[in-house]
Amino acid sequence: MRILAFVLLGLIAALQYPMWLGKGGWLEVRRLDRQLAAQRAGNEALRSRNAALEADVRDLKSGYEAIEERARAELGMVRGDEVFFQLQPAGSRPRPIPVQQAAQGR
Repeated sequence: MRILAFVLLGLIAALQYPMWLGKGGWLEVRRLDRQLAAQRAGNEALRSRNAALEADVRDLKSGYEAIEERARAELGMVRGDEVFFQLQPAGSRPRPIPVQQAAQGR
Protein backbone atom coordinates (compact mmCIF):
# COMPACT_ATOMS: atom_id res chain seq x y z
CA MET A 1 0.00 0.00 0.00
CA ARG A 2 2.86 2.34 0.78
CA ILE A 3 4.46 1.76 -2.56
CA LEU A 4 1.21 2.64 -4.31
CA ALA A 5 1.01 5.92 -2.34
CA PHE A 6 4.57 6.84 -3.34
CA VAL A 7 3.89 5.95 -6.97
CA LEU A 8 0.76 8.11 -7.01
CA LEU A 9 2.61 10.96 -5.31
CA GLY A 10 5.37 10.65 -7.90
CA LEU A 11 2.81 10.75 -10.74
CA ILE A 12 1.16 13.85 -9.28
CA ALA A 13 4.56 15.55 -8.96
CA ALA A 14 5.41 14.55 -12.54
CA LEU A 15 2.13 16.04 -13.77
CA GLN A 16 2.60 19.26 -11.75
CA TYR A 17 6.17 19.94 -12.91
CA PRO A 18 5.28 21.21 -16.42
CA MET A 19 2.50 23.38 -15.03
CA TRP A 20 4.82 25.22 -12.63
CA LEU A 21 8.31 25.03 -14.13
CA GLY A 22 8.01 23.86 -17.72
CA LYS A 23 7.70 25.82 -20.94
CA GLY A 24 4.48 27.80 -20.76
CA GLY A 25 4.27 27.15 -17.03
CA TRP A 26 3.24 29.50 -14.27
CA LEU A 27 6.67 31.08 -13.78
CA GLU A 28 7.08 31.69 -17.50
CA VAL A 29 3.62 33.25 -17.76
CA ARG A 30 4.35 35.54 -14.83
CA ARG A 31 7.64 36.67 -16.37
CA LEU A 32 5.92 37.33 -19.68
CA ASP A 33 3.16 39.33 -17.95
CA ARG A 34 5.76 41.60 -16.35
CA GLN A 35 7.53 42.01 -19.68
CA LEU A 36 4.22 42.81 -21.39
CA ALA A 37 3.35 45.46 -18.78
CA ALA A 38 6.74 47.13 -19.24
CA GLN A 39 6.35 47.09 -23.02
CA ARG A 40 2.86 48.59 -22.80
CA ALA A 41 4.16 51.40 -20.58
CA GLY A 42 6.94 52.08 -23.06
CA ASN A 43 4.48 52.05 -25.95
CA GLU A 44 2.22 54.54 -24.18
CA ALA A 45 5.13 56.92 -23.62
CA LEU A 46 6.09 56.64 -27.30
CA ARG A 47 2.47 57.10 -28.34
CA SER A 48 2.19 60.38 -26.42
CA ARG A 49 5.53 61.58 -27.84
CA ASN A 50 4.37 60.74 -31.35
CA ALA A 51 1.11 62.63 -30.79
CA ALA A 52 3.05 65.71 -29.68
CA LEU A 53 5.36 65.49 -32.69
CA GLU A 54 2.39 65.00 -35.02
CA ALA A 55 0.69 68.09 -33.60
CA ASP A 56 3.92 70.05 -34.03
CA VAL A 57 4.25 68.96 -37.67
CA ARG A 58 0.59 69.81 -38.31
CA ASP A 59 1.13 73.29 -36.84
CA LEU A 60 4.25 73.84 -38.93
CA LYS A 61 2.45 72.78 -42.11
CA SER A 62 -0.74 74.73 -41.56
CA GLY A 63 0.26 78.17 -40.33
CA TYR A 64 2.95 80.70 -39.82
CA GLU A 65 2.47 81.14 -36.06
CA ALA A 66 4.41 77.98 -35.22
CA ILE A 67 7.19 78.87 -37.65
CA GLU A 68 7.39 82.38 -36.22
CA GLU A 69 7.42 81.04 -32.67
CA ARG A 70 10.29 78.68 -33.48
CA ALA A 71 12.25 81.43 -35.26
CA ARG A 72 11.87 83.68 -32.23
CA ALA A 73 12.70 81.05 -29.62
CA GLU A 74 15.45 79.07 -31.34
CA LEU A 75 17.04 81.60 -33.67
CA GLY A 76 16.39 84.85 -31.81
CA MET A 77 14.76 86.47 -34.83
CA VAL A 78 12.51 89.56 -34.70
CA ARG A 79 10.21 91.14 -37.28
CA GLY A 80 11.30 94.11 -39.35
CA ASP A 81 8.85 96.44 -37.63
CA GLU A 82 9.89 95.43 -34.10
CA VAL A 83 12.59 96.80 -31.82
CA PHE A 84 14.58 94.32 -29.77
CA PHE A 85 15.63 95.32 -26.25
CA GLN A 86 17.97 93.12 -24.25
CA LEU A 87 17.89 93.90 -20.56
CA GLN A 88 20.92 93.19 -18.42
CA PRO A 89 20.41 91.99 -14.85
CA ALA A 90 21.04 94.60 -12.16
CA GLY A 91 24.68 94.78 -11.13
CA SER A 92 26.06 93.14 -14.28
CA ARG A 93 28.57 94.94 -16.42
CA PRO A 94 27.93 95.33 -20.14
CA ARG A 95 30.27 93.40 -22.42
CA PRO A 96 32.55 95.55 -24.55
CA ILE A 97 31.96 95.43 -28.31
CA PRO A 98 35.05 94.29 -30.25
CA VAL A 99 36.65 96.98 -32.41
CA GLN A 100 35.89 95.20 -35.70
CA GLN A 101 32.14 95.02 -34.98
CA ALA A 102 32.03 98.64 -33.81
CA ALA A 103 33.68 99.80 -37.06
CA GLN A 104 31.38 97.68 -39.24
CA GLY A 105 28.25 98.87 -37.45
CA ARG A 106 28.81 102.54 -38.42
